[in-house]
Amino acid sequence: MADPLRLNTGSKLFWVILFSAAMAYIEAAVVVYLRLLYYPQGFDFPLAAAPFGAILIELGREAATIVMLTSIGMFCGRSRIERFAYLMLSFGIWDILYYVWLKVVIGWPASLLTWDILFLIPLPWVGPVLAPLLISLAMMGAALVIIWRQERNFPLQFPRWAWWAEILAGLTMIASFLWDVKNIATGGYPKPFHWEIFLVGLLGGIALFAWRLLKDEGRRT
Repeated sequence: MADPLRLNTGSKLFWVILFSAAMAYIEAAVVVYLRLLYYPQGFDFPLAAAPFGAILIELGREAATIVMLTSIGMFCGRSRIERFAYLMLSFGIWDILYYVWLKVVIGWPASLLTWDILFLIPLPWVGPVLAPLLISLAMMGAALVIIWRQERNFPLQFPRWAWWAEILAGLTMIASFLWDVKNIATGGYPKPFHWEIFLVGLLGGIALFAWRLLKDEGRRT
């Protein structure tokens, strides 16, 4: 069996894409079954009540999903930042294709502005489908840049303060998903999404990454 660290970048990308696409299909299939069980008339808010045991199982499934995506990064990367890049790439492909599979199988979502429950850990995240798709596209773009630079033996230099700034940008986006959590958890219909909070986090994270990339390119030149 081939050592994954000896595979060339093209082979790694192929297997990461294939794994993420298959995992997205499994995730979509599970959600289809859950919706048949709890939303036989079609998914919509308010959220349906579920037994505590079922909620625990779903939380475990989501945690297992993150472990699997992280494992891909650890499996493919040779350095800390490259491992993180493969994690971001796998996550982005998985998230986008998850919605593609749902659209193919059950014709949902109706539009990119359709609301969805995105995650349950530690509290329910809700927002329009477009929001996580934008995050996934940004993650995939950043991941490919990092992987490409690693291939050229000129890895992106990302100081510790920049990592913390990117984490803050991520937490800002998460805050936009959790903003209405009390209302959602008590059976309410989502209030208007706080795009202004979300875009501060998203565009701030993208801008910081682009600035660091330009600084590195200037250093290399």
